Amino acid sequence: MAFVCKRLKNARKEIDQNKVYSLRDAIAAIKKTATAKFDETVEVCIMLGIDPTKQDQAVRSVVNLPHGTGKTYRVAVFAKDQKAEEAKKAGADVVGSTELVEMIQKGDMPFDRCIATPDMMALVGRVGKILGPKGLMPNPKLGTVTTDVATAIANVKGGQVEYRSEKNGIIHVGVGKVSFSDDAIAENIKTLVDAVVKSKPAGVKGNYLKKMSLSSTMGVGVTFVIE
Repeated sequence: MAFVCKRLKNARKEIDQNKVYSLRDAIAAIKKTATAKFDETVEVCIMLGIDPTKQDQAVRSVVNLPHGTGKTYRVAVFAKDQKAEEAKKAGADVVGSTELVEMIQKGDMPFDRCIATPDMMALVGRVGKILGPKGLMPNPKLGTVTTDVATAIANVKGGQVEYRSEKNGIIHVGVGKVSFSDDAIAENIKTLVDAVVKSKPAGVKGNYLKKMSLSSTMGVGVTFVIE
């Protein structure tokens, strides 16, 4: 614990908390202070000028990052017959129908994302109270309720990330690893920000992107702007 505190204290010396960095300088800064013994995740925090108490101002969607996230996702697919076979061929880690429901009910959930064909949603509803709080419930708006299971699986495994505004109107998204090149991190961030801008609710007035910061898993946040 003392080591962690000392490391963060040293990291803060490298960061000017009152400065707004360019994207490139922000990436360089967080890389310099990412000194943990593992490949830290690069995380973006976006504060939105929305009213989180209004349902029509909620921001939630998915975006495919051009360079992926550096994380391997395990995918479960609710499907049967031909669609189940398509899912298996596309690389799904777990495929099933009633047996998959039973697994989840027992607490056996060896997956990070969940996809379902439309005809399976009544069945999926049986475990909605388990999947929902974990953010795993298939959703047509996110492309995870679909007949094209092969594309959905490819998207998830290829670097698709979900972004959603929390109760305080902030979005947190992992956009890669510290080991990624500066160019790859920058392109992923720009792709995410562009998607968030396009998701701006019609009812939002004034400054939509209020503040953006960048950090590594164990590092210090850096405020930045995209030129």
